[in-house]
Amino acid sequence: MRDILPDLRARCADGVPLALATVVAVHGSAPRDPGAVMAVDAAGTVVGSVSGGCVEGDLYEVAREVLAGAGPRVVAYGISDDEAFGVGLTCGGTIEVLVRRYVSAAEQADLGALLDLIADDRPVAEATVLSGAAETGARLVVRPSDAGPTTGTLGSEGLDAAVTDDARGLLAQGHTTIQWYGAHGQRRMQEVAVFIRTYAPPPRMLVFGAIDHAAATARIGSFLGYRVTVCDARPAFATRERFPTADEVVRAWPHTYLESTEVDARTVICVLTHDPKFDVPLLLAALRTPAAYIGVMGSRRTHHDRLARLREAGADEAALARLASPVGLDLGARTPEETAVSIAAEVIQHRWGGTGRPLGELTGAIHHGETS
Repeated sequence: MRDILPDLRARCADGVPLALATVVAVHGSAPRDPGAVMAVDAAGTVVGSVSGGCVEGDLYEVAREVLAGAGPRVVAYGISDDEAFGVGLTCGGTIEVLVRRYVSAAEQADLGALLDLIADDRPVAEATVLSGAAETGARLVVRPSDAGPTTGTLGSEGLDAAVTDDARGLLAQGHTTIQWYGAHGQRRMQEVAVFIRTYAPPPRMLVFGAIDHAAATARIGSFLGYRVTVCDARPAFATRERFPTADEVVRAWPHTYLESTEVDARTVICVLTHDPKFDVPLLLAALRTPAAYIGVMGSRRTHHDRLARLREAGADEAALARLASPVGLDLGARTPEETAVSIAAEVIQHRWGGTGRPLGELTGAIHHGETS
């Protein structure tokens, strides 16, 4: 949704009717994850993608039918039949896609309100009925209990209450999934399928050290969807002009800033200073956080010296094992841009549990977490 957010908000603001096709389930290998969106407006313009081109042509026709009043639908696409020119996925998986329209002023206002929350990086979840003993396409928008009321309904108070409770739990975890309920929200029943899509704020990437490598890392961090902060204590280096793609540039001692800012289990920390007076206090602070990744630039000799200093400062071996240093995967990188790619590759590897080896040397599923 975020990749086409400006287009969707513009259409809602102008009152342009549109149909949204949203991937709600993936089985096996597929190009896009649940939550991927394609929109078709009343003029026939398409934005977004759900499969990278495999099924968009057929889905366009479905969206046009829904826009014309056919009602919400869930359509499934499996393996394509090349000999019959059948519509499907060439990668061998199956996707299920919900198609529903936003035509009336009330529908567009509801969608616009959701898009505004996403654009403002406010946590929110959208629950939509897919099938069963409730109206397909019925919609509930859920925010954290302290952030605002729930809007919409899935058809019954009990179902709304159960889904609201689950959506808030999924939102806290950043998970998107399909849940099953009874018609009135009963647990352990299979009467109503509800797709719960969560929109958590983007994860943070904290880049310490305002050097050329930091500028390249900030650019690729933004490209990957992180909210990027660059921090350095030197005013001449920590400037907006040097880091135009960063969301913020902070002039402060690195460890002081890190101790005062929010870090969660999705945060990526890249320490590119390779200067002991910055590194040691900064890394001691970083190792006290739940950050997903702590990468540290420097040669192997620098790394061994840094480890000795950290041990002297009280860091234990379990904590030191969290450090990715020297930072990045072995790609043979030379330039700041190539180094940034190697850092990004290691961040992705940590996030999804990849091996870091060439896919051509491996067998089995390409995307980690698949069963086939």
